[in-house]
Amino acid sequence: MLFGNLRLNLLDFWVSHKGAKGAKKIIFLVIVGIILTACSSTQTNLPVSSSSPSNPVTNNVESKVIRIGYQKFGTLNILKARGNLEQRLKGEGISVQWLQFPAGPQLLEALNAGSIDFGHTGEAPPIFAQAAGAPLVYVASQTPNPKAEGILVKQDSPLKTLADLKGKKVVLNKGSNVHFFLVKALEKAGLKYEDINIIFLPPADARAAFEQGSVDAWAIWDPFFTAAKRATGARVLEDGEGIVANREFYLAAKPFVEQYPERVKTIIEETKKADSWAKTNVTEAATLLAPELGLDVPTLEEVLKRRPGGIEPINGEITAYQQQIADTFLGLKLLPKPIQVKDLTEKSN
Repeated sequence: MLFGNLRLNLLDFWVSHKGAKGAKKIIFLVIVGIILTACSSTQTNLPVSSSSPSNPVTNNVESKVIRIGYQKFGTLNILKARGNLEQRLKGEGISVQWLQFPAGPQLLEALNAGSIDFGHTGEAPPIFAQAAGAPLVYVASQTPNPKAEGILVKQDSPLKTLADLKGKKVVLNKGSNVHFFLVKALEKAGLKYEDINIIFLPPADARAAFEQGSVDAWAIWDPFFTAAKRATGARVLEDGEGIVANREFYLAAKPFVEQYPERVKTIIEETKKADSWAKTNVTEAATLLAPELGLDVPTLEEVLKRRPGGIEPINGEITAYQQQIADTFLGLKLLPKPIQVKDLTEKSN
């Protein structure tokens, strides 16, 4: 409507002053100008997509932006809050774009789509991403943290042991670390995966369902795990100790690793520094993260104190463990096809 009114106003003006021929000429020029302006605006607002399948980083056009995906808690959160990576890259004219995701599966969907270059997830998401053909590479791993995930029930719940989950509703984020944890926990109790009713919801929706009593139990990881315990008085039916490793992985898009190996090295180096700092400055780290994550300092202190420090390279033992997870999901028909984890770890060794 706006464009139509503009055209009519111009026509009236130029017919009265310059005649019909002049009116047609100026309208043509205005239309061309509007189209060119719109095209220019569209290009300006397009996200940098150095690892997009349609614009791979291997096209030798150097990107000056590193796009990092992160979740609600992890060493990358500390790195982001401190700003050390940006300071180190500033001299090279490189900036960092941070994009938050509710969980690992969504983060790796973005990596697969070429929307991010680097990110972190738990053990299970890379398995599903690899099966979907995502061009990712395992870069490094946090040391295991099995007590940072567990199965929660309400304080007054009649459920006392894992065996009591039979026939009950358990909510979790599909394809996340706790998905594998639940499978192994059920095995420990002598139950089959089919013995329970699983409901798939992201953390925020899962907590709502849990608090409303729509489900009997909630399999969840930190910081949601600790935050829910403290806020609702929920009981831990079982945590990951003695059942799973619960590692956090750092992953990158394969084209990004191939074209920018030094950038990958820089990210890992600065992440290690952030990890070491947080381990020896728990209160300061919790205070720094509180406004960033929307969680209170005591909750974050509890999470950080329990969290073991250390980032290690991918090795044969870690690869073998990941393969065990992949084979487990394949056996449950949760994976569409077999995968070989080593295909995505060899370049990082």
